[in-house]
Parts: sequence; C-alpha cells; structure tokens
Amino acid sequence: RFQLCSFQSLAELEVLCNHLYEGTDLAQRMEAEKVLLELIDSPECLSQCQLLLEQGTMSYAQLLAATCLSKLVSRASPLPIEQRIDIRNYILNYVASQPKLAPFVIQALVQVIAKITKLGWFEVLKDQLIFRDIIADVKKFFNLFFFFFFFFIIGVMILSELTQEMNIVDYSRPSAKHRKIATSFRDTSLKDILMLACSLLKELLAKPLTLQDQRQQSLAMQLLKLVLNCLNFDFIGNSADESADDLCTVQIPTNWRTIFLEPETLDLFFDLYHSLPPMLSQLALSCLVQFASTRRSLFSNPERAKYLGNLIKGVKQILENPQGLSDPGNYHEFCRFLARLKTNYQLGELVMVKDYPEVIQLIANFTITSLQHWEFAPNSVHYLLILWQRMVASVPFVKTAEPHLLDTYAPEITKAYITSRLECVPVVIRDGLEDPLDDTATVFQQLEQLCTVSRCEYEKTCTLLVQLFDQNAQNYQKLLHSSSRNPLEITVQEGCLAWLVYFVGTFVGGRLTYTSTDEHDAMDGELSCRVFQLISLMDAQLPQCSNEKVELAILWFLDQFRKTYVGDQLQHTSKVYARMSEVLGITDDNHVLETFMTKIVTNLKYWGRCEPVISRTLQFLNDLSVGYPFYCILLKKLVKIEAVKFMLQNHTSKHFPFLGVSDNYSLSDLRCRTVFYTALTRLLMVDLGEDEDEFENFMLPLTVSFESVTQIFNSSFEQEEAKRMLIGLARDLRGIAFALNTKTSYTMLFDWIYPAYISVLQRAVELWYREPACTTPILKLMAEFMQNRSQRLNFDVSSPNGILLFREASKMICTYGNQILSLGTLSKDQVYPLKLKGISICYSALKSALCGNYVSFGVFKLYGDNHFDNVLQAFVKMLLSVSHSDLLQYRKLSQSYYPLLECLTQDHMSFITSLEPRVLIYILTSISEGLTAVDTIVSSSCCASLDYIVTYLFKHLAKEGKKTLRCREISQDGQRLLHFMQQNPEVLQQMMSILMNTIIFEDCRNQWSVSRPLLGLILLNEKYFSELRATLISSQPDNKHEALDQCFRNLMEGVEQNLLPSTVGSVVLSKNSSLDLRVRA
Repeated sequence: RFQLCSFQSLAELEVLCNHLYEGTDLAQRMEAEKVLLELIDSPECLSQCQLLLEQGTMSYAQLLAATCLSKLVSRASPLPIEQRIDIRNYILNYVASQPKLAPFVIQALVQVIAKITKLGWFEVLKDQLIFRDIIADVKKFFNLFFFFFFFFIIGVMILSELTQEMNIVDYSRPSAKHRKIATSFRDTSLKDILMLACSLLKELLAKPLTLQDQRQQSLAMQLLKLVLNCLNFDFIGNSADESADDLCTVQIPTNWRTIFLEPETLDLFFDLYHSLPPMLSQLALSCLVQFASTRRSLFSNPERAKYLGNLIKGVKQILENPQGLSDPGNYHEFCRFLARLKTNYQLGELVMVKDYPEVIQLIANFTITSLQHWEFAPNSVHYLLILWQRMVASVPFVKTAEPHLLDTYAPEITKAYITSRLECVPVVIRDGLEDPLDDTATVFQQLEQLCTVSRCEYEKTCTLLVQLFDQNAQNYQKLLHSSSRNPLEITVQEGCLAWLVYFVGTFVGGRLTYTSTDEHDAMDGELSCRVFQLISLMDAQLPQCSNEKVELAILWFLDQFRKTYVGDQLQHTSKVYARMSEVLGITDDNHVLETFMTKIVTNLKYWGRCEPVISRTLQFLNDLSVGYPFYCILLKKLVKIEAVKFMLQNHTSKHFPFLGVSDNYSLSDLRCRTVFYTALTRLLMVDLGEDEDEFENFMLPLTVSFESVTQIFNSSFEQEEAKRMLIGLARDLRGIAFALNTKTSYTMLFDWIYPAYISVLQRAVELWYREPACTTPILKLMAEFMQNRSQRLNFDVSSPNGILLFREASKMICTYGNQILSLGTLSKDQVYPLKLKGISICYSALKSALCGNYVSFGVFKLYGDNHFDNVLQAFVKMLLSVSHSDLLQYRKLSQSYYPLLECLTQDHMSFITSLEPRVLIYILTSISEGLTAVDTIVSSSCCASLDYIVTYLFKHLAKEGKKTLRCREISQDGQRLLHFMQQNPEVLQQMMSILMNTIIFEDCRNQWSVSRPLLGLILLNEKYFSELRATLISSQPDNKHEALDQCFRNLMEGVEQNLLPSTVGSVVLSKNSSLDLRVRA
C-alpha cells in the first residue's frame, strides 16, 4: 500500500536503525543519522512510519517511527486537526493490539499521544474541545479492561506521560501559551487524575500483593509515577530550579485541601513503602517527599499540626523498622524526606509534636550510623546535614517551653562526622579506595553545613578536636623522627591531619554564622595555634617531604581565619589573639598577615609543579589584595611585609618555579600567572604613585623575557620556546593591565610596551593563528588593553596614545581575521576553539574601543588613515563566515557580537548603510533571531540596535520631506538604507511581529528594551501594524476582541508622529497598556 521512497527495502532501513541506536562505529552512526533525517523531512513520513510500525520486525524500527511521529506532531506549523486525531486513534489501537511491544517503544508512542493532546488542548472541532476527551477515553479504558493488566497499565502510562508533558516548558514556543495550557489542565483535570491514581493504589494495596507478580509490580510502579508527576507539577508557573532541591515548596491548589487533610492519604503511601519491594518503595518515599513539602498556607494552624504529626508518626515507623533503608534508593529518598520536614516546618512546631523526643533520638542515631558508614551513599549525607544545620540555626528563635534536645544530639552528630572521617583515612590509603578529600566540592559543601552544627555546645566540639589534633600531631612527629620511617604510616597521619585542619578552619569560619562569645573566640585561638604550629612543622620539611592534601587544608584554614579574624577593626581585642600571643607571639592581625605572606611565598617557591596548591595559593593571595572593607589600611600593612617586598622585587622563575616555561609545564598551567600578576600589581600600586623607575624595576623580568623572544625571532627561531614564553608574557601582562586602573599607571604600561614589544605580539598572531593556545592569551591581552576602566585611557590632550593603541588593535584584529578565514571549513568540534572563540575576543576588543570614548574615529578618514575602515571590514568578513545558528549557540560569541552591533548602530550608521545588501540582510536577520533569545544581554542589544536603525530611517524620511538643498546633499547614506528597506519591507515587518508577540504572549523580562523600537517600527509600517493588530485580535476568543482592541487604541492614544525622546518615552511608559494586552490575551 505504501512505498519506501528513499530506501531499497525495509530490511535496509532496519539495519540503519540498528546502527543508529546500538552501533559503536561513530562513522556508521553519523551516516545512519544523516540518512534517517531524510525520512523525517520526507513528505511521505507519515505513511512510512505506519509501514514501520505494521511491518517492522525490530523494536528500533518501531522506535524510529515513534520518534518521527513525535517530531511531526510537534512542528511549528501543525498538521490538520483531523489528521492529528487519526494519528492519536491509530496509536491507541496499535498499542492495544500489540501486547509484546518493547517497553521503550510503548513509552515513545505514549509520548506522541501526550504531545498531540497538549498542543491541541484548546482546539475545537464541531463545538467540542476534541483533544481533551483523552482522559475520559482512558477512564473508559480502565472500566473496559480492568482485569487485563496490560491495557490497564497502558492507560496509567498515558495519564502519567500526559501529566509530565503538560509540565514541560518548550522554549521554542511562547511561554505564555504553555502556562495557559498547563493552568487549564491543572484546573480541569489534574485533581481528578491524582484522586483516580490514589484510589487505584488503595484497591491494589487492599488485594494480596504478590511480589513476584511482574504485572502487579508494573502497575504499582506506573501508578506511583503518575502520583509523583501530579505532585511535581509546576502549579504556579515558577519553573523551580531542580538543583535547589532542598528549597522546594509544593504549591498545592487550595481546592486539593480535602485530599491532604485525610489521614488515609499519608497512611496509604507509608503503607505502600512498607509493602512494596525497594524499586517501588522508593517511589512511595518520593511521593512522601512532595507531601512533606506542601505549602504551609494550605492548612490552618491546627490542621498543620495534625498533618505534621502524621508525617512524624510515619518517620518513626520507618526508623523503628529500618530494614528497607539498606536499599540506596530508599535511603536517599528518606534523607530528602527528613530535610524537607525542616524546610517547611519550624523547629517550634516540630518540638510540639507528641513523639518529638523519641523521633529526634531516632533521627540522631540514624544520622550517626549514616556518617559512620562514610562509603555508603555519600551524596545522601548532604540532606541529613542540611536537616541538622537548619535545626541548630533555628534554636535562637524557639519560643516554646518544650525542650528541643539539640544541645544533646548536635555535638554527637559533629563528633560522628569528625571521627568517621578520621577512621576512613587508613582504609582509603591501605585499600586504594577513592579518597573523599579528592571531591573538594562535596567536602566544602558538607563542612559549610557542619560549621553551624558544631557551634551548638561548642565547648564539647573544641575539646574533642584539641584532643584528636594533639594526639595525631604527636604521632606524626614521632614517625618523622623515627629511625625506620614508615611511608604508609606517615601518609595515614598526614591524611588525618588534613581532615583535622579542615575541621579547624570550618569551626573558626562558623563564628560568622552563629552567636559567638569571648569564650568561643578563646577556643578558636586554641585550635588556630595548633594549625599555625603544623604550618611551621610542614614547611620545615620542604622540599624533601610534602603532602598536597595537608597543604590544601592549610590554605582552607588560612582563608577561613582571614574572613573571620583579619581586617575587622573590632577584632583587635578579640580573645583569639590572647592565646595565640602566649603560644606563638602572634598578637594581632599584623603578625597574622606576615604569616600569611610567608606561607604564600613558601608555597610559590616549593610547590611550582603542583597546580592545585599553586592555584589555591594564588587565589588566597588575590583575596588578600582586594575585597576588604578596610582595603587601603590592609594593603598598606601588606606592602610593609618583607615577603611582599621580596615578591615585588624577585618575581622570576628562579625564585618561583611556576613562572617557568619549560616543557615540564603544560600550557594550561600558565593560566594561573594572570592571577599572580593581578595581585602583585595591586600591591605595587599602593605606593607607586608616579615613580616610573620603580615601575621599570618591577617590569624588568618581563623586559628580559621580551628581549629574549625578540632575539629568538631574529635568529634561529626556536618556535616552541618562543611560543611558551609569549603565552606566559601575554598572561602576565593581562594580569598587570587588569590591575592598573589609573591613567598614570596605565600610561606607564603603554609606554613600556609600545612600540617595541607590541610588534612581537603582532608577529606571534600572524605566525601561530592556527594555535588557539597561543592566540587566545594574546587576543585577551589586547582586549584588556582596550578597556577604558575607570577612565584610565583618557590620555592627555597632547597625547596620540589613544589613536596609536587603536591602530595596533586594528592591525591585530585584521591580521587574525584574515588568517583565520584561510582555515576554510572546520568540523563542528573544532569550529569554536579554532575560530569562533578568537572571533568573539576580537569583537569584544573592538566593542571596548568603539565605546571607550578615547578615540575620535573621524580623524582616520580626515587624514587618510585606513585602520578604522580595515577593522570594520575585518568585522564583516569574520561575521559572514559564521552561521546565524552559531551566533546564538555559543554564548560568548553572542555576548560579544550583539553589544558590538549596538555600538555600531548607535555611532556608526554611515558604515551600516554602506554595506552590501547581502551583508545588511545577514545583520538584520541576526537581529531578528536575537530578539527572541533567552539571554537578556542579547535580546536587549538587539532591541537597542533595531531602535537606532529605525530612528535613523525615520529621521532620514523627515529630512527628505523638508526638500532643502542641504538635506538632499547629506542624505545619501540614508537614501541607500531607505532604498534597501523598500526592496525588503518584510524585514522590519517580521521584527515588528516578533516584538508584538513577545510583549503580548511572552513572559518578557526586558520589557523596557523591547518597547523602545516599537514606536519607530509602527510609524514606518502603519499599514502593516493595522493588519498585524487585526490578526492578533482575531486569533483570540470572541469575548476578548473588544477588550484587546481597546488596549491597542490605548497604546497609541496621544502619540505624536515623531521619535523625539519625550514621545518614545511616553510609549514606553504606557507599557501598562501592553501589560494589559498580555492579561487580555
């Protein structure tokens, strides 16, 4: 009946499907994908999908058919309504008649039904909302096939997939339309679906459950998934970030109260947890997590207390019978469940629950056991620590007389965490297991939570930590001085010390999160003394002995101590320094700063080959050099320290090996140099003033390096050595340039680099344009040079430096642009690193130059200098080599291109009007596509660019109307643009349509920017605006036509036929009318 137009046989198509879904050969998979894409775009796609479903022998062929149907019904231009009804009915009959279909095929086909239903939710056929009858059909399905599990399961799957599909935001379609459909579904169907699922679960639970019966298990799983999808629904359209799991509140509609007030509802899911096997019981717990997250305002105070009591009763039952928690899935969901209890209920409410004392003890024992088994489900511990952190943080706000008992259990939790981490060290080292310390993100997250818990009964925690620290430090010293040094034992002790130092840093940093006393500060002093003593002990062994984990822990501690006790003038009398003065002679933060800087110099000197330690050390140095409330005072203290003076005078690879450029270092290791020189230059700037000799001395190591590169270029040209030196120099100079924020200091740098050394950078870009590892640092350096931060590029009126700087930037951009275009077509995985990244940096540099207000660009044309014209032509050439999809796909490229285009349309319209029609079409199309971008930087720049273009056109038309000789002479540029627009009227009309649809139907986040070009577009296209208005009004229900028409009249009421700022502002301010438009629509 049907023909496979593009394929010799059905068997050949099935082979391609097998290559696509199961093939391991990448070339075969890509070829199969290319051929099968032709099937999706084929006019005979529907008939071919039907043939695959009916005659295909492989599940993958049926999956391909389902995928094609899904894409077909999701197209922007929908199929006729009758055809979609036929597809839906066909799939329903097909699934019902094929009980042996693979589960993933059934799932894919059910998704097609869900998509058809969602996209046609408001469509009417013969006065009926034809696609909404799917829910009634499924209920009939249940009644008809209640005793046939297969059909019953299919019906539940349809409802589950439909609920999930209604909740998915398709960003390619108007978000307002999605919310309208989702809200209608919520109000008309979702409650009934939830009640149906709960009643079916009750019926299932009432029957004897046979755990070996796969049909019963499958039905229970689908019903639980259906309930979970109902509870996960985005009820109010806030699209909560799933990564913020612990902050989620489920906004249950008020008319669902009766379901939640019935105790049987919670009892049902607790019973299901106890009755079902682990794979299914974790779904029951997931549902309970959502029940525990129900918004507080759904209940009155007595109702909330009763509901909480039922939840706590269920927790108690689970903890008294913990066998099911041995399953990782159940354990994880139960930990989430506990965390949600504290998220949505106050500690004062929890302590009033009847079983609170027993339950808090059970939770504490469960937490301690979980912490002791550190290797079991480590990601779940996060939720337990969140629970205890929030409980302890709430203690000061509890007003009830009932005891919260946290002073009993919180120290036990802290102790369990500390001892379990110390006990894991020998096991990890001796058995070669994965070290938890290697996952620093998880460690820092857990320590941040623990710091609050540790401050409850802080004396107990400090006593324990001092005891453990002294014990481990003594054992470590004995091992170091032992005649037969055991490396394994030393490594174990160092691992324990690393954990202990992390704990000390955490608890010291916890002072900022909890009410502290002088006694607590004295305890912090006791703990800190031990770490500072350990620093001396570890540094004394360098370079013979070292431990990376201990060093990283020490840097963590130093940073926490800096945040807590350094820089705040109120801390000079803190008790923390009293104990440190007795033991170490550290009397105030001046001595601490000396210790900090000595440690930094030591690390930079001896840890040059360890990137994690160097990176963390330099970040610590950078934090010291900036970011304080008492910025100037602290910097002046820092520059008086001998270690700082040493760095400022000796920043060479001889003293700091990480500055070396030998083959022993990878090119990525050189990135940290930028941070180093940024911090170092900030310190230099404190007392630099206008001392050019001091600046020259500081730049001497870089001068020597540049002279060496110049000699290499002029002689044998050892390419690899020169390349590494230049990469290092570019990164160093970028750090220096970033920190020089005054005109005087920046001028010193410019005079140093121009003209001798900047020519070296120009030649490097010309030679190594194929190697982004080399060109990227150089281009970024040039982009930094072009930044007029703090007006540092406002040279003296007699200085040509601004023009000279722009000429050099122009040369570099032109050189790079011309060379990079010679690479030809690049593969998709190479196009960004080899080409687009460099182009984005060039655009960023050019944008900084055009908007910096330190160059008068008219000078170039006046004196016949072509550098400005050349760089603009390079911009065009590079732009035309980039596809529109790439412009929006790569974020850094779009965020540099569109702001640059905004600058060009604002100040250089004569250049825009001189472009060839194909280039103008490209630019205007890019604006049109950028108007709907999710990134507000892109969409706002597009709106601004469009505003400047239409304003330029309108002003030109106004001048044309005056018919004076002078206007005719100066309007040639405008005439070209006007002629182009007359030849291509659809360009501006399309953009007007996009803006109006955005304002009316979208959740517009940059309303002001979107409104700016609207008046100009309307005045230039009044006839089209009238047609568009009529179309938009007619697309709405009849009962809204009059209201919408009035909104449009309000929008233009009293608007004059000009684009004066006052007129444009009045239209923008009248966007209350546009908000009205959205409400009415």
